[in-house]
Amino acid sequence: MELSMKPVPSLKSSLIAGWALALFALSVTAYAEDEDGFSGNMRLGYLATSGNTDSESGNARVRLDYRTGRWLNTFTGGAIGSREDDETNAESYELGARTNFDFNEYDFAFGRLAWRKDKFGGIDEQFSQTAGYGRRLLSTERHRWNVELGAGARQATRRDGASENEAILRFGSDYRLRFNERATLTADLGVESGADNTITEFEVGLRSQLLSRFAFVASYTIRYNTDVPPGSTSTDRYTSLSLEYSF
Repeated sequence: MELSMKPVPSLKSSLIAGWALALFALSVTAYAEDEDGFSGNMRLGYLATSGNTDSESGNARVRLDYRTGRWLNTFTGGAIGSREDDETNAESYELGARTNFDFNEYDFAFGRLAWRKDKFGGIDEQFSQTAGYGRRLLSTERHRWNVELGAGARQATRRDGASENEAILRFGSDYRLRFNERATLTADLGVESGADNTITEFEVGLRSQLLSRFAFVASYTIRYNTDVPPGSTSTDRYTSLSLEYSF
């Protein structure tokens, strides 16, 4: 796995946070097995190389869903980190909560909270709150495509110390293509636009089923900010290879 993202002082803290998320997911799994409506997954990835360049990188992601009637509640958490020649060059954390309410088979309303901390990015920390309407354009065994449009607010702190507090519009799209029982392609796009900054994040991934509950996931993510402090890069990219456990 290779991480080229620019996002606490060493990779160890990032990995500890990732394993903490993993342990949380496992504890939830033990509880969820007795509760109808719970599902989710956990991803972990780690790679170390040595030789002319010593490097290590890791990532962790947790997702927990709870469905009851027309309501779907989703909680997510993630951490990534990278270190090369004893220098940390990427570290970020994410938390999210989302609620969907289905009006019918195709239409839904959503509310979304998202927090991100990036130790090395141009935007140090941000928190957004959005709500809106979504539509299922495709919903078959092979294809699934949802789009959504909403509005809300975002608070952010830049690397240079400046603060941003603005109203935003959000557009989201998530697409799933199921090749067969073992392979699935995903493509997710999110755009949050305000007067000060527009953030665009696109992730494409390939999931390959290994066993009944385990899968291998390869993904590539691009994150772009239109407004960053001088000397900061507006585009971050990272590639991850992970083992996923579903429950």
